[in-house]
Amino acid sequence: MGLIFYFSSQPYEQQDLRPTMNFYLNLDLLKPVLSPIEFTYYGETINVANRGVDGMLEFLIRKAAHLTVFFLLMVTTFLALHHNTGWGLKGKLITSYVITVLYACFDEFHQSLTPNRTPYAGDVVLDSVGGLVGVVLIFLFFVRRKKG
Repeated sequence: MGLIFYFSSQPYEQQDLRPTMNFYLNLDLLKPVLSPIEFTYYGETINVANRGVDGMLEFLIRKAAHLTVFFLLMVTTFLALHHNTGWGLKGKLITSYVITVLYACFDEFHQSLTPNRTPYAGDVVLDSVGGLVGVVLIFLFFVRRKKG
């Protein structure tokens, strides 16, 4: 949670990956892969034509980070509850997921207080999906373990 809070405290300029990517990567190699991708997000068309290869890649990395970080938050919260409570699997999963979603909401609110950061409910949805993936994988792990 502290790491998430730290990153949402940073203005966008401190997190801009494009200069580093342009320095270290030959982005022309990714253009044929990224060019066919196009979708609308937050009312904006996201594609290589609008953002450039570096902007498109950065967007995808940032959104993948949302999914990954909140997946990890869900799993670590579950593990903390699993090792420190006598609750059943269902209670631990529900509580862990609720904590994950509430923290996702708090994170977007926190971003609204940070210069040059824009809170967006769509990011809460991404964060929640990351948490949901954690729920499903943990559930499958425990069901499979119980059968074996």
